[in-house]
Amino acid sequence: MADVRPLRGLRYAQDRVSNLARVVTPPYDIITPEAQARYYERDPYNIIRLELGKTTDHDNDLDNVYTRAAAYLSEWRNQGVLHMEEQPCYYLYQQLFTHTDQVYTRTSLLARVRLEPWSARVVLPHEHTMKKAKADRLNLYRACATNLSPIMSLFEDPQGRMRRLLATYAEHPQIQFQDEEGVEHRLHPIQDQQHIALIQDFFSERQLYIADGHHRYETALAYRDELKEQRKELHPGDAANFTLMSLIDVDDPGMLVLPTHRLLTNLAPTMQAQLTGEQLKRYFTVEALATRTSKDVNAHLEKAGQEQPAFVILANEQALLLRLTEQGRHYMQTSEHSEAWKHLDVAIAQRLLLEETLGLRAEDMTAGTYVRYSHDADYVFAAVEKGEAQAALLLNSTPLRQVCEVAQADDRMPQKSTYLYPKLITGLVMNPLW
Repeated sequence: MADVRPLRGLRYAQDRVSNLARVVTPPYDIITPEAQARYYERDPYNIIRLELGKTTDHDNDLDNVYTRAAAYLSEWRNQGVLHMEEQPCYYLYQQLFTHTDQVYTRTSLLARVRLEPWSARVVLPHEHTMKKAKADRLNLYRACATNLSPIMSLFEDPQGRMRRLLATYAEHPQIQFQDEEGVEHRLHPIQDQQHIALIQDFFSERQLYIADGHHRYETALAYRDELKEQRKELHPGDAANFTLMSLIDVDDPGMLVLPTHRLLTNLAPTMQAQLTGEQLKRYFTVEALATRTSKDVNAHLEKAGQEQPAFVILANEQALLLRLTEQGRHYMQTSEHSEAWKHLDVAIAQRLLLEETLGLRAEDMTAGTYVRYSHDADYVFAAVEKGEAQAALLLNSTPLRQVCEVAQADDRMPQKSTYLYPKLITGLVMNPLW
């Protein structure tokens, strides 16, 4: 199964960068232009210059975001701003954070993992990818030959073996800082040879599930295959055969999955008319909620979702709680998707509400014409009340076990099915591929 190995991590030297909070960023795909500019200003060694550089009107084949990233990387290594570990090691990585007044600690293992095609069933995906994002990351790979950020992956550990081993390193982290979102990051190298052997042995019997980072994984595969073609042969131990991952127990108590709600706009009057109690009763029981506060509606939705798939529609100054009926379940069974997919709340919402009831197509979900997405229920309520959205669909979060079941079935989840909070930080540990 998974070939999980230690790495000689490329890290910021503490004697050159004493405050890591000034040089790290979130993953590239959630950085806004405003945040990008802020990170540029924050510190001359901020990882943004490698991960998501600024474009200019004068960019060309010889001077662009990718060549500049490579130049910064080389310069920082020569200056001693970045240094490589002397010996290969794993890293215990913990994130401590608060959400809705509850404190969480998410524990992961940073390691390099041998790349395998999806068909090998060693590393399993749950979503589709887009060509444009992969082309950008591949150009960055070619320029820097470095994994700048880890892919978030899940593993199963019902006996808690890895949890107990990692706990021995948690008390005295080598690195500890708080980022701009208030998330505390802790890092400690694992260099004990006996523990390294135990970790490698543990993962040799396990599959991995990608939770976040499908584009980076497929890009890593493409980069490896490109090198193999150029060199005619790639040694099995070559660093390009591996990619950086953050490995997390699927049952880790710090794993928080936020729901992704749907805001509906540009609906024709005939489409809006479908969001009435009578039209919805084809597949759902409909209950008008007396309250319109975000907190109370979410409480109703969460309670209903513990028993069966349930949703809330905000429209026409109403909050309607929908529960799936037997007729709705029967219609879901006509889908060509896997059984695991058919039981997903987000799949039921897409098929029965957005496609069947409103008549939207799959491409309408991605174009942004009719559907926008948000993880913030308060924002969703405000958008509907202000008329910024004609209606909204509130969902419960997707359990990670369901994500694994869809991946096991070799299926793909609908767009925006999961949002794992918080994101992994970029710049803490990098994996050189040279």
